[in-house]
Amino acid sequence: MSDELPLLGFGLPVSGSWATPARMIHLARRAEDLGWASLWTFQRLLQPVAEKLDAAYDAAHNPGARPVSDPAYASVHDAVLPLAFVAGHTTTIGLGTATLCAPFTPPVALGKAMSTLDHLSGGRVTAGIGIGWLPQEYVAAGVPFEQRGARMEEYVRCLKAVWTQDPVEFDGEFYTVPRSHVGPPPVQRPHPPVLIGGAAEAALRRAGRLAEGWIGSTRTDEESLARSVALVRAGAEEAGRDPDAVRILVRMVVDLVAEDPGRGRRRGYGTRQQVLDDLAVLASHGATEVLVDLNFSPRVGSPDADADAATEEAERVLDALAPLAPHLRRPPPSA
Repeated sequence: MSDELPLLGFGLPVSGSWATPARMIHLARRAEDLGWASLWTFQRLLQPVAEKLDAAYDAAHNPGARPVSDPAYASVHDAVLPLAFVAGHTTTIGLGTATLCAPFTPPVALGKAMSTLDHLSGGRVTAGIGIGWLPQEYVAAGVPFEQRGARMEEYVRCLKAVWTQDPVEFDGEFYTVPRSHVGPPPVQRPHPPVLIGGAAEAALRRAGRLAEGWIGSTRTDEESLARSVALVRAGAEEAGRDPDAVRILVRMVVDLVAEDPGRGRRRGYGTRQQVLDDLAVLASHGATEVLVDLNFSPRVGSPDADADAATEEAERVLDALAPLAPHLRRPPPSA
């Protein structure tokens, strides 16, 4: 493979019929053996029933432009527990969330969970977080939907304080941690990398200013990706951080076919060479990592999909895109 390709991560089975314990272990091990850089999960607390969906709101506020009625959202495991499960069956492959809706969990609770996972995995965790966009999930989580941006700013500061201070004490507008010991600290020092999702300019600058990188939407086009990466790097530079050190993760749904599908094909849909070309294009526009996620493929991540066929498709993609070169291994822990 070319040096121009980004690091490659794979979506652990967490949605639909293929998301079974045995398949999680099997595909996690196969990905590690083939040199894939990382395994990722995502969070969906609930899928509102059809009569409670607002298509206009969904279209306007869903940054991924994937309707909440998508079958991939119908049956989704917790985002952290599957990573802990496969951590005990792997040794080197990175483990990350893309993404968790941070406000649903207090920073001290998420910090404890991720620190524990970092210990269980020997320092392989990346915490990908966002603010979410689905009002029904906020209602179910008992968290106000308003002031999400301000809440996220404070959340990241509190989360990093929990990981890096002993004793820790935090007194903010939204979050408070009484002066306390919250050990053990994570294995990675000063803390596991934090990536922030979001599409608004404020979210992009926040990712560069407060986090170690950004998680882009599946359907971000190349021009928008380049603009987004520039804003993330600008945020890092404004905070006195190295703009070239930020991680840029983009999710891509891959559908491999034997023959060129012709004009109008979407990114990730095509022959092996076309998909490799898509990866190179993403890298040329700033992506440092690409998450190949079949949870969002209708014939893989749906509750109605044939689980055996879905697993076979995953094996085919893992084999076809196997990152064989050393530079495609997972990134090092946060310095």
